[in-house]
Amino acid sequence: MDRAEPKLVIKNGGSMDRVDGKDGDYGFSRLALQLASRGVGLVSPNPLVGCVIVSADGRIVGEGYYTYDGVTHAELIALEEAGEKAAGGTAYVSLEPHDHHGKTPPCTEALINAGIKRVVCPIEDPNPLVSGKGFERLRNAGVEVVTGILADEAAKQNEKFICWHKNKRPFVHLKLAVSLDGRISLTNSVSTALSGEEALNRVHFIRHHHDAILVGGNTAVSDDPSLTDRSGSARRRKLVRVVLDNRLRIPLDSTLVNTAKETPTLVISNSTDEKKVSALTEAGVELARVDARDLCSVLRELYERSLQSVLVEGGSEVAGAFVDARLVDKMTFIAAPLIIGGHDAPVAVGGRGARGLSGALRLEDIEITRFGKDVELTGYPVLD
Repeated sequence: MDRAEPKLVIKNGGSMDRVDGKDGDYGFSRLALQLASRGVGLVSPNPLVGCVIVSADGRIVGEGYYTYDGVTHAELIALEEAGEKAAGGTAYVSLEPHDHHGKTPPCTEALINAGIKRVVCPIEDPNPLVSGKGFERLRNAGVEVVTGILADEAAKQNEKFICWHKNKRPFVHLKLAVSLDGRISLTNSVSTALSGEEALNRVHFIRHHHDAILVGGNTAVSDDPSLTDRSGSARRRKLVRVVLDNRLRIPLDSTLVNTAKETPTLVISNSTDEKKVSALTEAGVELARVDARDLCSVLRELYERSLQSVLVEGGSEVAGAFVDARLVDKMTFIAAPLIIGGHDAPVAVGGRGARGLSGALRLEDIEITRFGKDVELTGYPVLD
């Protein structure tokens, strides 16, 4: 059984210190997860994987983590570093080792050939090519396999990859910057930055963890956003900017259109305005002929483009549409200590809304973090 995890976590912003193996299987497993996290932005559409090799006498002798362009899997990197010291030892891997021939030979084969006697791994790989087969191969070879340790943390780390395989669509993370009274700007036509500098830096950190960022046509018009990842961290693929815009309201002189040849920009629209379509295409914008109101079809389009995750940043009606459709996997609200008030300032989440509290979308596994004067609340929708 995994150790109990709190349902509500309150903390200050900051990074986790590197841990060692002082807590035995838990410590080494946590280190494998930390190694895996180094691949953020560098692995999609594949999973984050980290591996620690511990010798028979309890010393760390090999470490590795996976990156897509590096090709070599985390287990192989760690085993190469460990060399002969791996024999009789334990491999701590953050995700089930694969047992099929892909770009590399099976990691299970490498672990067995290296003389590994024990594999500690929290969860199965959801990929049908792998799921359960890696553990089975190891056990058949006489390797002890321990699962379940830090399973919740491992699943959360690879939540995008898991959603991608289980739901056949991208993982949807709705992020909204709001005032304390739930407004996202002063009026429908005024772009307003509510968050402070630390919270804005946090937004770019969140963007870095996603393959695509999505807004509605109204936001593209009123805010003229750039929608880029300015975290400064390396990423394998550029963040794809997606605009839902059936009426093709996006201006030809907007930042999104003017930078489309340098930064991937996808407009999803069923518009028959071929003149506007031609002008956007000439500017470097990609057009997907899909009804922007049909969110299942929108997500299918993104899935077919191998986009594993999408960060939805609004506006109000787009946020409401995703909530109404129950197509949100994770929600983040960054609240500034402001009261805007008034009847015309748009609320964070529009759409049809709930008719009663029983129909309201509830969050669980909530984490609250402070960034400067702003407060971030992140949770996971409870979906029936």
